Amino acid sequence: MNDLLVAMGVSGWKPVLGTLVLPPIPFLLMALVGAYRLSRRRALGWTLLMSGLALMWLMCTGAVGDGLTKVLTNPPPALSAEQVSRLARQPRTVVLVLGGGLRHMAPEYRDADLKPMTLERLRYGAWLAKQTGLPLMVSGGVGHGAKSGQSEAEISRRVLERDFGMRLRWAEARSRDTQENANLSVALLRNEGIEHIVLVTHGFHQQRALANFQRAIVRAGVNIDVLPAPMGGKPSTPPVFGDFFPTAEGFAATRLALHEWLGRLAGA
Repeated sequence: MNDLLVAMGVSGWKPVLGTLVLPPIPFLLMALVGAYRLSRRRALGWTLLMSGLALMWLMCTGAVGDGLTKVLTNPPPALSAEQVSRLARQPRTVVLVLGGGLRHMAPEYRDADLKPMTLERLRYGAWLAKQTGLPLMVSGGVGHGAKSGQSEAEISRRVLERDFGMRLRWAEARSRDTQENANLSVALLRNEGIEHIVLVTHGFHQQRALANFQRAIVRAGVNIDVLPAPMGGKPSTPPVFGDFFPTAEGFAATRLALHEWLGRLAGA
């Protein structure tokens, strides 16, 4: 599906399509149709209305959000201390951070800035680079459907120098999604003689990112290993009573899990 949208030249529609397909829009429509049917087909109307409201409640709970994240995205475990130690100064290796969104204007800085998700990834990538002595790279341009401006990679370079006192070795600033992250990064690193990538992104995003990098490596005909370096995960604990009440965090987790699942199905 993703390749079809690109071939048709309508990849900019992806954010709109995602908004229409992902909750809460489908559940809101279900509830509205149910309310409309109450006067004509009472049983069907109540069923649709209550089902839509129940599903909206559930999708906003931490229990459902965390459960879907585990089941649909299968995040790999975080790197162990031993793995990080073995990476220290490993030859032909790069710590590669994938972008996760930007803010075109942050009034407090009077300039463009990174969204919290990208900052979290960048922070962990910078930490890994310091721990291992490996070079650091960021991949991220301006997303589909977004207005033009500074890329995530350009902003990341500035944030690293200003806030972390570090420098990027490479910046890939043209990609608009995960598939392009992989294709353009592999093309760049192939020319630099890189043979190992430590891939930094959120745990829920790792499986989709890995699949795209593996396809890009096969297409490029190169021998590059990719080690997932997930971050932002949660300890696996049984849900408690409060996890079944709606929260903003639960809603965000559910949408992210469904977004990643649909993205993998579409080959994005």
